[in-house]
Amino acid sequence: MTTFWRTSTLSAVVAGVAALPVQAEMKYDNNSGGFVSIYGQFNPAFQMVDDGVGSTSNLVDNSHSNTRVGIWVNQPLGSGTFTFNFETALGLRASDSVSQTFTPKGVDWSRTNLRKIDFAYDSGTYGKFYLGQGSMATDGIADTDYSGTSLVLYNGIGDTAGSFTFRSSAGAMSSVSISSVTSSFDGGRRGRVRYDSADFSGFSISLAAGEEILASNSNDKFYDVALRYANEFSGGKFTGGFGFSRRDRNGVDRDDTFGSFSVLLDSGFNVSMAVGSRDTGEDYVYGKLGYKGDWFAIGQTALGVDLYDGSNFNTSGSSTRVFGIGAVQNIDSVNMEAYLGLRSYEFSEVTTSYRDIESVLFGARWKF
Repeated sequence: MTTFWRTSTLSAVVAGVAALPVQAEMKYDNNSGGFVSIYGQFNPAFQMVDDGVGSTSNLVDNSHSNTRVGIWVNQPLGSGTFTFNFETALGLRASDSVSQTFTPKGVDWSRTNLRKIDFAYDSGTYGKFYLGQGSMATDGIADTDYSGTSLVLYNGIGDTAGSFTFRSSAGAMSSVSISSVTSSFDGGRRGRVRYDSADFSGFSISLAAGEEILASNSNDKFYDVALRYANEFSGGKFTGGFGFSRRDRNGVDRDDTFGSFSVLLDSGFNVSMAVGSRDTGEDYVYGKLGYKGDWFAIGQTALGVDLYDGSNFNTSGSSTRVFGIGAVQNIDSVNMEAYLGLRSYEFSEVTTSYRDIESVLFGARWKF
């Protein structure tokens, strides 16, 4: 399919969704204070990537916040609240799975698309307990962000075009992918047990232990701990966190230490930063500057620029640098966010230089 037809198809999809009326909340109450609610989102995007020799374009599903559906069950129980959350992606072609040599099927659901099968009990005073497939304690710790631009600009660099590989200065394809040299070390979702403490003056602590239960032929075990803080101050608000995680693979440990913070001023200006290191030598610094403005009646506009600077990924002495610029326009009447992001990826090793990669991601997320 040509770029023209791909772009035309995406435009038609976005226009069609924008024409839909705002949907009523799909929530069903029972007679004992509980409820069941259904939710979801659709997030198609047009992706174009230039690796310095040729360009590739596709209709994709934005991997930062993929198309999904889910259900919440919420029921008061004793002095606390019991919840169950089931959530699955729909298996649409992911933006982080396309490469120069491989284009996945348009729809290819597998069990790894299951995001949450999660039981929890919130006791209030004594904290919250989780059991099932869901977020580890450090999930989101590297991605703290008030900018409103995370659909195209955030610390998960590989979500935009992570499977594309760099070409050598001579133009030869390498085996070094964008995602392999831009990790944030952020925690993911596993089959786990987790505990979150109650909030104490803005602070909370989380602990989790889990295993990879959805991927075949994996017996990896994971352990992590995270400290979070959030508060408002005169003129704005602050949130941040710090985490430590360990992966045990066949008795060999790998440790990651990372954290991030974000500040939003009442003026709309905001800044987000993250740092991380791995015990095998890799490390990075990430920063973003943004602004939120109410310029249009349809909804808030968010603008941002970011920079990722990493070292020692793939080989000792390597250097990774990623620049990005992006915009997100909220369309409140249809619960939609339209977005456009551009990125430039640079990578070099002590003995090898590579051509830069450029990417464009344009799309819209509609929630119901």
